[in-house]
Parts: sequence; structure tokens; C-alpha cells
Amino acid sequence: MSAPITLQEFHVDPARLASGAWCHTRDRQIGEGDISASYSADKIGLEGRVRSPFKWQNALWVSVGGTSKGDYRAVQAYRIIERRFFDGTPITYQESVSAPKPLEGFYHGMAVKWGKLDCVLIGPASLFLPSEKKAAPEQANMFDLL
Repeated sequence: MSAPITLQEFHVDPARLASGAWCHTRDRQIGEGDISASYSADKIGLEGRVRSPFKWQNALWVSVGGTSKGDYRAVQAYRIIERRFFDGTPITYQESVSAPKPLEGFYHGMAVKWGKLDCVLIGPASLFLPSEKKAAPEQANMFDLL
């Protein structure tokens, strides 16, 4: 049995990892970073689709979850490519649940839709961590001060 592949780590601007806050007035998330906004594990499992990917190092990526590493919250992501560029047989989420897990990670080779495009997630997964650069301080909510 082979050992799993070690996750590659990338350090990015913390603002890209920000989860943001819900704005009741606008009825939407405000201040969410592009990496966090790409989170798609729920849509992959239920619909076989992904949210808009984020760009990193000339590739498109989709977040599939978060993890904690020390004091930081990291995001785990897979690259996404068009199906025609994948050198294998893609599988669905439902098929992957009972299939042997590839060394490249659970989502490697998974067929998904991005808009009208047929795509495949490819691993190994990578971790996106906040860089040493500090994010701009958030403005306090005036109702929290009362």
C-alpha cells in the first residue's frame, strides 16, 4: 500500500480566505474572499456542480473544505479542468463513495459541471494558508459595541 501524497501548501493574501459576514439588508454574504466563495463540496455531492472557481498560478481551483492548521484556518482545494483534457475515466460523486480512494485524494477524477462545461477535479489537493501579511482590520459592528 502506498502512502498518501503530501498536500502542497500555498500562502495567499488572507483576504482571499475570508469567510465574510451575512448582510441581512442586502440578503447576501459581504467580504467573502474568492477562495472561500468557491467552496463546492455541498454542490458536488448533491448536484454534481461547482461554484465559480478561483485562479491561482495559471490554473482554476475549487475549494472542497476547510481545515485548521495551528492558529490558521486553511482551505483545501483541487484544480478543475475541462473533461476533454483529463487522461482517465471520470467518476461521479456517488461512484466515488464506494470506489477505492485514489492517492491524489477523494475528489481526484470526479466529474462535475461548471455552468455548461463538463469538467473534472484533479488532485492532489492543496492547502491554501494565509500569508504573513496581515489582513486589514474589520470594522466593528456598531450593535456589538452597545
